[in-house]
Amino acid sequence: MTLGELLTRAALRRPEAEAVVDGARRLSYAELDARAATAARGFRRLGVGKRDRVLIALKNRLEHVVAYWALQKLGGVPTPVNFRFAPAELGYVLEDSGAKVALFEEATAPAVTEAARGRSARLVYLGADAPAGATPFDELVGGGGAIGATRVPREDRTAPDAVVESDLSLLLYTSGTTGRPKGVPRTHKNHYAGAVAHVIQCGYTWSERTLGVMPLYHTMGIHSLTSMAAVNGSFVCQPDWSAAGALRLIAEERLTALYLIPTLYWDLVHAPGLAQADVASVRKLAYAGAPMLAPLAEACAKAFRPEVFVDHYGSTEIYTFSVYPDVRLKPGCAGRPGIHSELRVVVASPERRVGPDEVVPSGTKGEVIARLASDEAFAGYWNRPDADATALRDGWYFTGDMGYVDADGDLYVAGRVDDMIISGGENIHPVEVEEALARHPGVKDVAVAGEADERLGERVAAFVVPGAGVTAEELDRFCRESPDLASFKRPRRFVFVEAIPKTASGKILRRLLREGQYTEVHP
Repeated sequence: MTLGELLTRAALRRPEAEAVVDGARRLSYAELDARAATAARGFRRLGVGKRDRVLIALKNRLEHVVAYWALQKLGGVPTPVNFRFAPAELGYVLEDSGAKVALFEEATAPAVTEAARGRSARLVYLGADAPAGATPFDELVGGGGAIGATRVPREDRTAPDAVVESDLSLLLYTSGTTGRPKGVPRTHKNHYAGAVAHVIQCGYTWSERTLGVMPLYHTMGIHSLTSMAAVNGSFVCQPDWSAAGALRLIAEERLTALYLIPTLYWDLVHAPGLAQADVASVRKLAYAGAPMLAPLAEACAKAFRPEVFVDHYGSTEIYTFSVYPDVRLKPGCAGRPGIHSELRVVVASPERRVGPDEVVPSGTKGEVIARLASDEAFAGYWNRPDADATALRDGWYFTGDMGYVDADGDLYVAGRVDDMIISGGENIHPVEVEEALARHPGVKDVAVAGEADERLGERVAAFVVPGAGVTAEELDRFCRESPDLASFKRPRRFVFVEAIPKTASGKILRRLLREGQYTEVHP
């Protein structure tokens, strides 16, 4: 099974079902499949063939969806990138991926044109007044008009260049919390398995409608798109995030499922217009990318009253590690392995190479590792044997995440191995301190990191996005009185900041906090 066939079968099964919505523009599955086939021929005319990478610097919009599916049919490899990348970052990805074509729009034009200067990649521009030397995207799709095809041709499996499940389907670059992003190659087999797993694990049924706001350069965005194709669901684009815009789309498009990072859920439940918004159509919530603190989980359950509320724990490299089917029962719990997964928690040691058999007892924190014998698992990084040597050992992927298994056999994730704070000889995990502080009504967002201390080695510092009038003394007293936080774990310093630096997937960039890269405020 390939991704191109996934779309073709959706078009054959329910050709009239709405596949993608972008403002007033809508495509049925028959129209999307036909448009993708036309664009595939256009990419081929540009010289794109099997295994050729195409860098995509677009926001979530109809043309991005068309280009993604076109390349799946052709056997090309979409290489979507963060549309906020600076020219140097884009240049790195262009060089590292060896992309033959770069597809971009007005918002990314300055960075892409500078990054492509002196490189061989062909430029394809989406919009009017294409820059010199760039091919207009409309030429690839025959003028861009909606194609109302009702008969869908089957792919020719006998062709010499037929796409097979072992071919590359996607090259994603991890947002990463340290260093340059790493390329993660994904095959058609990986992506088809991920789409099916996502449907099952999120409880999706036919004709779901989801908010397409998680960027398509991120695995959450990609699986939002592919899972909708699996159930003839609708991917409703939101190119630029705003809570008010999301609430409007939920009401107008009768969205049924949300798959977001916790930061975006926080925005929704604190939006001024939530009380007046019609969110009754939303039946299924799922989140990933970062832990969701208990107060936010409780607020989401109250605001949406979902039938399904799933914590999905995974990564770009393997996609699904574990799922917990009802966050309301055990907030913060990452649950049990997904349908393709096998997990262990082993001794966490940055200093030595731990083997996969060094499993820690239940209740003991260690490093979470995932078995590579999964249809969703990658086989290794792109051009990074050094990263392979660090992360891949004896058939297991070492995630770098800290976690533990409770007495029920459920997994909890407790930050990163490298983020563990050792203060006065005691191990302190940032997430447990963040959980305690997040319960204070004057804390809008919080991150905890270790900083050097002459006596203790490291001390706990809390970086807080404050509400009006909150003070460090008040937060210190709150921590001292918290029944869930031992005294030695409480922050020794509070810093009030404008925002917490995070990756696109919502992971806290503690490195930037330790380096002083934040804007301090005075509540």
